[in-house]
Amino acid sequence: MTIPELAVSNNLPNNGKLVLFKGAGLEFEICEYPISPLQSGEILIKNKYSTICGSDLHTYCGKRIEPCPTVLGHEIVGEILAIDASHSGYDLNDNKLELGDLVTWSVFASDPSSANALVEIPQKGDNLFKYGHSIVTQENAFHGGFAEYCILKKHTAVLKVPTSMPIDIAATLNCSVSTVAGALRVAGEIKGKSILITGMGHLGITCVAMCHTAGASWIGSADTDLNRLTISKEFGSSELFDMNGDMENMVGQIKSKMPRKGVDIVFDMSGSPDAIEFGMDCLAVGGTVVWIGAVFKSRPINIQPERIIRNLTTIKGLHNYNFADFKYALDFMSKNWDKYPFASVVEKEFSLEKTQEAFEYALSSKPFRVGICHHPI
Repeated sequence: MTIPELAVSNNLPNNGKLVLFKGAGLEFEICEYPISPLQSGEILIKNKYSTICGSDLHTYCGKRIEPCPTVLGHEIVGEILAIDASHSGYDLNDNKLELGDLVTWSVFASDPSSANALVEIPQKGDNLFKYGHSIVTQENAFHGGFAEYCILKKHTAVLKVPTSMPIDIAATLNCSVSTVAGALRVAGEIKGKSILITGMGHLGITCVAMCHTAGASWIGSADTDLNRLTISKEFGSSELFDMNGDMENMVGQIKSKMPRKGVDIVFDMSGSPDAIEFGMDCLAVGGTVVWIGAVFKSRPINIQPERIIRNLTTIKGLHNYNFADFKYALDFMSKNWDKYPFASVVEKEFSLEKTQEAFEYALSSKPFRVGICHHPI
C-alpha cells in the first residue's frame, strides 16, 4: 500500500541549520546545509527535541571514534513534514502517519531481508545506517539529532508518540529505554526473580523501573555515585550498594540475603570491568548476566571458565535493540512515565545554538540527561 507524498515540495525548507562535530577536542560548529529531496521510502522530520546520550559524550571525548564531520544525537523526537510516496504511510504499530504527527524512530535502518534481520537482529542487518553516527556530506547532511531537520532513511522503524507523554521523556525512547527493553528480553523471566543492576545512569534507573514493573522480588542497585544510587530508590530499588566500599564484603552481604546464595539476574549498565566482575561474583548457580554498558574499550575482564561451567552461568550481551524492543519501550513508558520520576531525568535544557554549552554542562555536572530544544513546543 502506498500513499501520495504528504507535502508540496515548494512548502518545504530548502536549507537548515545543524551542529557539526569535527572531532574530539574541537568545538562544535553551527552550519547551514541544503536539505536533499526525499528518496524512496524516506520521511522528512522537523526535529523538536533531542537528549544527549552517554555515547554522544563518549564520542565527544574521544572514547569512541565516529566518521567526521558528523551530526551527533540519536535520541530524537520530531514532527513529520513530508513522506515519500513509496513509504507505507504507517508506523510500527500500524498507526497511520499524518503530517504534523510527533514521532520517534529506531536509531538504525537496515535491509529487512538480510540474514540477521530475518532472525530478529535488524540492528546488525546489512546496509546498516545509524542516526547520529554517519558522515555529513553536501548531499546527505541531516541524519542526527543536533540539527533542525532529519531525513529518515528507508526501512527506519517509526513510532507515533502519545500526546500525553512529555517530549523530553519521549526523546529517550529510541535509545536508552529500548535498549533496556532488549536487556529484559534476553534475560528471560523477571517476575519473582532477584535482580542486581550495576550502573545507575539512565540505562540503570530505567532498568530498575522496568524490573520493578515486571514483578522482580528484589532489586539491588550498585554504583559509585551516591546521588544516583539514592535516586534509584525512587525508581523501585530494594537496596543500594555503594561500590566505593569493600566490594568483597558487599558480595557476601548480597549472597547472604538470597535463598540460592546469589541473585538470579545481573544487568551491567556501566561498562566498568570492576562492576562486571562484582556482578559475576554476586550471581547464583544457574544465574544469568546481561552486559549492556561496555560499548568502548576497557581492560580485559577476569573470568575463570571453570567457574562459568560449574555454576551453570549464562552470559549475554546486547547492543542496541530490535523492533519488538522498540515497541515494548513505547508501551512501557506510555503506561509508566508518571509512576516513576522520569519527568526529572532531563535536568537542564539548551537551545540548538548552545549545543557546545550543553555538552560542557553534561560533562561537568553528570546529569542523567541534558535536553536540546530545537523549536518552541
